Amino acid sequence: MNEEGKTLVVPVILCGGSGTRLWPLSRESYPKQFLKLAGAHSLFQQTLLRIKSLTQADLTIQEPIIVTNEAHRFLVLDQLHQIDQSAEIILEPIGKNTAPSLTLAALKATDLYENGVLIVLPADHAINDNDDFCSTLNNAVSAVTANKIKIGTLGIKPTYAETGYGYIECQIESTESSYHKIARFVEKPNLKLAQQYIEQSNFYWNSGVFIIKSQFWLTAIEKFDSDIFEGTASAWYNKKIRHTFYQT
Repeated sequence: MNEEGKTLVVPVILCGGSGTRLWPLSRESYPKQFLKLAGAHSLFQQTLLRIKSLTQADLTIQEPIIVTNEAHRFLVLDQLHQIDQSAEIILEPIGKNTAPSLTLAALKATDLYENGVLIVLPADHAINDNDDFCSTLNNAVSAVTANKIKIGTLGIKPTYAETGYGYIECQIESTESSYHKIARFVEKPNLKLAQQYIEQSNFYWNSGVFIIKSQFWLTAIEKFDSDIFEGTASAWYNKKIRHTFYQT
């Protein structure tokens, strides 16, 4: 909470990607999140613009934190400039997947705001119903703020047996509840398993969207994977800071 009693929300955009999907349109130097695949803006830009739709009166949306590859630095800066968006940017020399990237962002958010609620978003999603998505995010932020849940994630009801996505198995205790406990994550199953999952009502595609307080994430990652925490914290405290200015 800030001094006005509002929930302080910090968007975190995970903007990695190797560019192997959708080749040759997408490639290592220009992965798919920077492409205009579903509208006038790139998927990365759409993610940033979508956050501006979170207009609940009890939320204070801070400047986004973007975690991206060193090689994509100028792509990110250029696309931010195109939509007149400022951001805190963390550059990774080598991509290390979600947990270290989220840990870097949580360390940054903690330095800036002490304990904001992080909304962690992949940069490469195309979402048709923006209003419904933002409403769901608002509900998740409220649940995390009230400590009803510690870590929230969004599941997508699968429509076919996709083997390239991760799955979430839920414990559905009440169909009236807007959120459910997670039994397990399943990473990219084979076709037979994927077909079994979509025939059950408690399996969802893993969206890669997370809602969590920054301090809770740091405590959890230190407890459950101290190697990631210690390595990432060491990198963070030995970081180099760069300043970039645009002239218009």
